[in-house]
Amino acid sequence: MAWSGNKAAVVLCMDVRFAMSNSFPGEESPFELAKKVMTMFVQRQVFAESKDEIALVLFGTDGTENALAGEDQYQNITVHRHLMLPDFDLLEDIESKIQPGSQQADFLDALIVCMDLIQQETVGKKFEKRHIEVFTDLSSPFSGDQLDIIIHNLKKSGISLQFFLPFPVGKEDGTGDRGDGNLLSDHHGPSFPLKGISEQQKEGIRMVKKVMMSLEGEDGLEEIYSFSESLRQLCVFKKIERRSIPWPCQLTIGSNLSIKIVAYKSILQEKVKKCWTVVDARTQKKEDIQKETVYCLNDDDETEVPKEDTIQGFRYGSDIIPFSKVDEEQMKYKSEGKCFSVLGFCRSSQVHMKYFMGNQVLKVFAAKDDEAAAVALSSLIHALDELDMVAVVRYAYDRRANPQVGVAFPYIRDAYECLMYVQLPFMEDLRQYMFSSLKNNGKCTPTEAQLSAVDALIDSMSLVKKDEEEGTIEDLFPTSKIPNPQFQRLFQVREER
Repeated sequence: MAWSGNKAAVVLCMDVRFAMSNSFPGEESPFELAKKVMTMFVQRQVFAESKDEIALVLFGTDGTENALAGEDQYQNITVHRHLMLPDFDLLEDIESKIQPGSQQADFLDALIVCMDLIQQETVGKKFEKRHIEVFTDLSSPFSGDQLDIIIHNLKKSGISLQFFLPFPVGKEDGTGDRGDGNLLSDHHGPSFPLKGISEQQKEGIRMVKKVMMSLEGEDGLEEIYSFSESLRQLCVFKKIERRSIPWPCQLTIGSNLSIKIVAYKSILQEKVKKCWTVVDARTQKKEDIQKETVYCLNDDDETEVPKEDTIQGFRYGSDIIPFSKVDEEQMKYKSEGKCFSVLGFCRSSQVHMKYFMGNQVLKVFAAKDDEAAAVALSSLIHALDELDMVAVVRYAYDRRANPQVGVAFPYIRDAYECLMYVQLPFMEDLRQYMFSSLKNNGKCTPTEAQLSAVDALIDSMSLVKKDEEEGTIEDLFPTSKIPNPQFQRLFQVREER
């Protein structure tokens, strides 16, 4: 269930036969686990404001509702929801409306119905990916007569496939750990004990492995998940995906050298989007709320004043200084427009990390399809890298924005090279604090035992692991991979609501 950056069409295909409700004492049934996995997946899509469209197909239902249904074909398969953006209605359907059926259905037939749905309902729409996810325990009989045709059509249509089962599937035999050591194989006990797998399920596992290996070779086995591992991976809400908008500009050095550049936001502080509104407590309708603002003098009668007779005022000591719109326009800093101008150069050692500020980091590249700009910027980047220097830059987003001073340092990787821009403080932004020295204070002189205890405390709390032999430093807690607890808590509260 991991894809990002592109719009996808996803069909969730769930086995609702009554056999899915069977479970061993003290364990949840595959039916309930499948619903949990789907619920958590849809929640992630909803909270991440995803543009992916999701459909839901059920097989093993008492009724039949699909476009391919004939007299004896594709029976007991229901298209519960067609492709559309995920919402809370879909979550409610998964939670309360999906109930076990009493009929048998061939899950390969259900797969064909999903393929037809995704092909028919993506016509005229632009989707980068088309995907089917099958949730089943493989305990129902199936006919493999059309298996080669199904595989051929999946390849031809570019539809990817994933299976979610109550038990893990190994590479060698039918079941067990995959043993490849990655996160996806981190099983802590399957939902089904291995001895509880029937001959029909073993036959189903062989068929599933054949399909996935035909589609993607050995890597296809990595797309077969157990319910338990899926729940562990989906417990963290998906981050909101943003497309970085290019910012074209001219990098200038003096009055004679200009390079066409384009910058992208590499790091930007994510803020909670205000997606709620005020409604009437009784009717729960926004239209029933009416707001009225009244301006009054600070006198005994609270004399009402028309809004057009008011202006802004700022306190200066005990006085209030009036500040009209005309004053505001005259005092406002007038920028010449967007700017990325090099003011000078300095040693990288002179720019300490403690001076980095702002809420974003920009990656600056040469303009696309401009060979002259690419050569010029590459020369600048390599010169800065070889001399261990950085550029001090004046940056203004547009004519309405206040200018910043920042540092652009070279960033060279195998796949690309660019300048990284970080804002620096002005003089007014720095805070200088004076504290009395601890060294010259006899009352605060630490003992050797205290110094050793503090040293040991610092070492024990280190967030990096240093390998003396290799000369490498490993980050034990990379913040770029740790979800913001504020967002996680907010989404959990919304989920409960």
